Amino acid sequence: MAHVAFIGLGVMGYPMAGHLKVKGGHTVTVYNRTSAKAEKWAAQYGGTAASTPAEAARDADFVFVCVGNDDDLREVTTGKDGALQGMKPGAILIDNTTASAEVARELYEAAKARGCAFIDAPVSGGQAGAENGVLTVMCGGDEADFEKARPVIEAYARMVGLMGAAGAGQLTKMINQICIAGLVQGLAEGIHFGKRAGLDIEKVVEVISKGAAGSWQMENRHKTMNEGRYDFGFAVDWMRKDLGIVLAEARRNGARLPVTAVVDQFYGDVQDMGGNRWDTSSLLARLERK
Repeated sequence: MAHVAFIGLGVMGYPMAGHLKVKGGHTVTVYNRTSAKAEKWAAQYGGTAASTPAEAARDADFVFVCVGNDDDLREVTTGKDGALQGMKPGAILIDNTTASAEVARELYEAAKARGCAFIDAPVSGGQAGAENGVLTVMCGGDEADFEKARPVIEAYARMVGLMGAAGAGQLTKMINQICIAGLVQGLAEGIHFGKRAGLDIEKVVEVISKGAAGSWQMENRHKTMNEGRYDFGFAVDWMRKDLGIVLAEARRNGARLPVTAVVDQFYGDVQDMGGNRWDTSSLLARLERK
């Protein structure tokens, strides 16, 4: 059992922190910008709520962060009353935010300067994966630190892997989002085509999902897409944030991502339709708009 801090109790962080307490059996102190949510979590799980990230991180062996973007991440780690201000030497800062590889490398150096360690550990699996404790976690950092952190991370994961040095976890998450963007657009076009052709989409998917076209997206999203239901899952606003990070990194490393760039624009169209909080499978709604 370790002393753990968790900073950021959004739709992902709230259940992840819960798994660290219940499944992992760790002592957990939480911080959230909206203090009422931290108090609610503490009451529900029997942990402790702190008033600042630094207070939450004090005496913790592992400090987890799951916030919105690079700026939020800097604020709760290196800012005034940030987690690094309270962390003890030898503690490990683990960032589950989907952020840039640049900020990951920045925080690796900042943690090192304070005698601490840093692992960038973005996750895939969405809200359902967080609630069920079956996320995929892609890590970047030093191997010795990763091996110390792995047993703790496994409380909310089904797969945890070290991808390379600091930033490699974020770069792997970018690849994950690149692949998802293309898959969902392909699935949306296939369903749209099938409906226009007068086919029974359920029968079509029952057959093609068992062949080379099969994917998680097809198995788990085709039914709700066919019914025009998009009020769940990973939101379009979040996907656009992630694809913005991907495209910025591509400009730096020279990668050519024509499909990703186009799908990002398509998600912009969905936002213009009022679908900011729709699930990412709502690319079909764009094709079906009148």
